[in-house]
Amino acid sequence: MTIQWFPGHMAKARREVEEKLKLVDFVMELVDARAPLSSQNPMLQQVLQNKTKMIVLMKKDLADHWQTEKWISYFKEKDILAIAVNVNDKADIKRIIQFAKELGQEKMEKLMKKGIQPRPARAMIVGIPNVGKSTLINRLANKKIAKTGDRPGITKQQLWIKVKKDFELLDTPGILWPKFEDEIVGYRLAAIGTIKDQLLSLQDITAFVIKYMQEHYPALIEERYNITRDMEDMWEIFEEIGKQRGALVSGGSVNFDKVSDIVLRDLRTGKLGNITLESAQA
Repeated sequence: MTIQWFPGHMAKARREVEEKLKLVDFVMELVDARAPLSSQNPMLQQVLQNKTKMIVLMKKDLADHWQTEKWISYFKEKDILAIAVNVNDKADIKRIIQFAKELGQEKMEKLMKKGIQPRPARAMIVGIPNVGKSTLINRLANKKIAKTGDRPGITKQQLWIKVKKDFELLDTPGILWPKFEDEIVGYRLAAIGTIKDQLLSLQDITAFVIKYMQEHYPALIEERYNITRDMEDMWEIFEEIGKQRGALVSGGSVNFDKVSDIVLRDLRTGKLGNITLESAQA
């Protein structure tokens, strides 16, 4: 299975990112803490090349805390500054600003040596759709600037935002790459809501989540749905969850689509617990 999705505005956004890179001192790349590598756009890595970068692991409050620490170490070993944040935590927002100031300090010192009046550091913020970029920008600027929502791809154009007197941020649209060669990457991104639900079978995505949890988080899925590690028949698992949650149609049979909605909503809202869908290979 190869998932292809490359709307025209994303192709345009890539070109604009390439053009605007020379205007910024560093890049702030947002990834989802529940799938840090899968939510890194490989096409963007080619575009960014050797640009100084900091990685922000978003939605840490929904991710497995232990796995998040491993991911921070993973990026550190690659000489990339990484920070995990919850956008509703003011301390995390302050940490981002401090890290950004430190990254921009080298550029400011070079300007001062040339006799040029120092200016606020300039950063470009990039990431795939629905990673929480607009919400983070609003928190950093401490006012509503970027449009927010739970649908992928709301931001459609680039926008400069001032963050106090500390640095200036260039917003860009969320960019996905032309196709997912690895179907597991597609399943991870679909599970956390990055890919529009219409692009994959919700039942397939749900089956992927259930199998992953049976292997990596057996206690959490048993607590939520009474599903044990040794239950292998996915039809029976869907039936069990459907009966528990009342996902029934007339006649009393289980509606598998409703079961899928329930499980994915529980995952995305954290009701299933703190879950990370891929492990760091540090």
